Amino acid sequence: MKPFLILQLRPEVEAADEEFTAFLRRGRLDRGQVHRIRLDQEPLPVDLSLDDYAGVIVGGGPGCVSDPPEARNPTEARIEAAILSLMPEITARDFPFMGCCYGIGILGHHLGAPVTKALYGEPVSPTTATRTPQGAADPLLADLPDRFDILVGHKEALDDLPEGCVHLLEGPRCPFQMIRHGQNVYATQFHPEADGQSFALRIRIYRDKGYFPPDQAEALTAACRDVMTEASGRILANFTARYGA
Repeated sequence: MKPFLILQLRPEVEAADEEFTAFLRRGRLDRGQVHRIRLDQEPLPVDLSLDDYAGVIVGGGPGCVSDPPEARNPTEARIEAAILSLMPEITARDFPFMGCCYGIGILGHHLGAPVTKALYGEPVSPTTATRTPQGAADPLLADLPDRFDILVGHKEALDDLPEGCVHLLEGPRCPFQMIRHGQNVYATQFHPEADGQSFALRIRIYRDKGYFPPDQAEALTAACRDVMTEASGRILANFTARYGA
């Protein structure tokens, strides 16, 4: 089987390592089945070919595609440019792609949809995802319940559904929790790889990054700690099973 390409955007070593481990666990993959690139540490290979991979998985990070260029540090700008450089081929070929949190902003931005901080940002918290009729028919969601718990935390979000996309999951505060472009290009606003332990670590690392008032860190950790996210994690397992076969 071809490996999955895992692209990570987090410059914090502890957060990146935990996220990578979570992708392996929830995706039911071992290290020999993936090629990991931390884009804060290395560029995309100049000879990278999508033909060498079963699919692409993109993790989250502190950057926002809606930030103006002058507000970004050089690392964030380079990471975003690297991811965006792959999107024309991914969408043109309908190549298997799973973008998690930051990845939905990347996909939406590439497709020309508005991605802003104006409407649907969500604080670090548990919430509920509900399958749309199209979601109930999607192969990655077919074995999931109609409603299940997810973990979120994002400053920006899609203001509208991008052209050519199908709306798969909706939430009470942020409507576009999962979308699909074509048949094989997916993105989630929530973190399908994460559980309460993941969020406890991220809350500690990102407490001063503007996602929440720092004095709420302990309460947020308690609110996320025992959330049952097994259903959301099956989305990653279904993705890797479908495209890694």
